Amino acid sequence: MTAAVVALTLGGCAELERQGNLFTAPSPPTRPATPRTDNRSTVQHKELVAQFGGEYEAPAAERYLDAILVKLAAVSDTPGQPTYKVTILNTPVVNAFALPSGNLYVTRGLLVLAGDASEAAAVMAHEIAHVSLRHSALRAEREREAAVISQAAAVIQNRQKGDEVRSSQRLSVASFSRQQELDADAAGVRVIARAGFDPFGASRFLTALGRSTELRAALYGKKKSFEFDIMSTHPSTPDRITKAVAAAREIGAPGIGVIDRSGYLEAVKGVAFGDDPMEGYVRGRKFTHPRLRFTFTAPEGFLLENSNEAIFGVREPDNEALRLDSVRLPSDENLENYVGSGWVDGLLPSSVRTMDINGLPSVVAVARAGEWNFRLAVIRSGEFFYRLIFAARTLSDDADARFMESIKSFHRLAPDEITDARPLRISVAVAAPGDTIETMAARMVVPNRPVEYFMLLNGLLAGDAVIPGEHYKIVTE
Repeated sequence: MTAAVVALTLGGCAELERQGNLFTAPSPPTRPATPRTDNRSTVQHKELVAQFGGEYEAPAAERYLDAILVKLAAVSDTPGQPTYKVTILNTPVVNAFALPSGNLYVTRGLLVLAGDASEAAAVMAHEIAHVSLRHSALRAEREREAAVISQAAAVIQNRQKGDEVRSSQRLSVASFSRQQELDADAAGVRVIARAGFDPFGASRFLTALGRSTELRAALYGKKKSFEFDIMSTHPSTPDRITKAVAAAREIGAPGIGVIDRSGYLEAVKGVAFGDDPMEGYVRGRKFTHPRLRFTFTAPEGFLLENSNEAIFGVREPDNEALRLDSVRLPSDENLENYVGSGWVDGLLPSSVRTMDINGLPSVVAVARAGEWNFRLAVIRSGEFFYRLIFAARTLSDDADARFMESIKSFHRLAPDEITDARPLRISVAVAAPGDTIETMAARMVVPNRPVEYFMLLNGLLAGDAVIPGEHYKIVTE
């Protein structure tokens, strides 16, 4: 067993490509079946929406984005392409993508990050460009070619040579994909400019995306490099920014085109920020899951991150980590037997003991693997076993006491705690004379680094000043 690792990358439209067989057509039935009314595009839409947290209801934002799409369609590079309509997805991940059917998707995380109409227009024009340029079809064709060539090499020559050819073909496909991204960026810049928007909106959004990735990486101890990854499906963000700026400068100098920051802020006001509270949310060191009806508090100094897979936490200065997940097991499953069943490597049998944690049957133990020591607990609540693991290089008495205190904080939610589950939302605040970045950030309700998040959400850099009377995004309950 290794220490818990927090995976915290924000992606662009490449995220769509990592969704497995999301767009694989259903296999034809082997016998006559009841006729289906859903066509392929409807099936794709339903599967995609389910994959990304469902639809998010934000009527004002939808109307605003649809109005932008009407302007983009009027100046499209591809006459006769479908009329696009936006669907907002209920996830804080920053992402967007379009389907040939005319469905265009943006996440609420992207709405929060974008700063004005031109930035939102740039993202949507980029995604439509992928469709107009037939990138998905071209990518599929190249991948089929790569598969045929690698199979032939493996049969005709030998496995080692086949592996070499496979690597070479993957490289070709990856390189082609990076060029697709740059082509879509350039096409998007041209389209938003023709639609009357500021063509520099694309580079501003890409800058915000890079800063967002860096901030999350810094928060959770994951080192991030902007070095060009040859096997990546996307060019590095600085490279995209440079080329997007160059494309905009071919059209004109900064200051041309519509930005409409105030209209955009009004449209996204009230959009949820961060986790959907019913799927679990972090407030400081405390994690609460209203739907599963439990909560726990991490030790002092831990930063928590909620994901679909588990709750992760790190305490960077002390090289400590935690992970909380759950498994559903039969009601007659024995806790002690489960802990000793091989679920965790390096278990010390003499450390296993049963205990009651706030009325919940539990087993705690210690494990060692490599350079790491682990304090773990398995807690039964209803039909779930909750598995809480703390990792440390050295499991000192002090660290073990802090871990046990956190384990003992796990409890079922009372009814009033469930009703307290409220999402964080984007609000708009007006800067008063004398306000600074720090005073505006003091109004923010975010788990960590309010100053950095305020600057990110409003496109501000160190040394910038807030302008009295100007509107700024803040995060509130």
